Amino acid sequence: MKETMKIDIWSDIMCPFCYIGKRKLEGALEQFEHKDDVQIVWYSFQLDPTMKYEAGKDIHGYLAAKYGKTREWSVSVHNQMTETAKKEGLTYNFDKALIANSFDAHRLIQLAKTKGLADAAEEKLFRAYFTEGKNISDHNTLMQIGMELGLGAVEVGEMLNSDAFADEVHNDIHMAQTLGISGVPFFLLDERYGISGAQPVKVFTDGLQQAWAIHERAKQTMKNDVNGGVCTPDGVCEPTINQEIIQNN
Repeated sequence: MKETMKIDIWSDIMCPFCYIGKRKLEGALEQFEHKDDVQIVWYSFQLDPTMKYEAGKDIHGYLAAKYGKTREWSVSVHNQMTETAKKEGLTYNFDKALIANSFDAHRLIQLAKTKGLADAAEEKLFRAYFTEGKNISDHNTLMQIGMELGLGAVEVGEMLNSDAFADEVHNDIHMAQTLGISGVPFFLLDERYGISGAQPVKVFTDGLQQAWAIHERAKQTMKNDVNGGVCTPDGVCEPTINQEIIQNN
């Protein structure tokens, strides 16, 4: 079994740079010769845990109020972001975007994560919020997205109507705080090399190369010395010759 290099990503569905950062990383991975040996793990993060859906309240008014600016300023900022997203092949429709709390959407991602579908869940939720103007805190919307992912309706419904995966979301956020991560997206390559923000593709390609080189060197240091020995649970102790220790991620 090949040992993979892990990329941990902290992200919030309502973060415009997180969707852009996802595309930039994907672009870098397409150029990375070891891309088939990379495992991506998504982690939850909330930029504003207090946010809640309010009918008639849009993203332009929310951002203007948050920073004490005019609505015109907010519209201009979002127009610039729309153009930035367009360069990555993404369509942002901020005029349709609905203010909502992302916590339950993160719980859906955590459920999808147990099925190996976290990346697909992130993609669908990003698109639902930024492109389709859907309310990502609405349980019917999350149910629909969950079923599109191939999750069972009963399983998704039981999750939404309980506090299932709430601890996982909180634990991810706490882990980010422990690591000193204060903003997203944040990419941690092989638990050694951090990239903060939606950086240019070259930053990701360079980071992947550097992290891979360190990853390979670390594997070499895990080989037993030719004169070393090993004991097994059955009581056998004997010399080993270049036995490689493989750690499962």
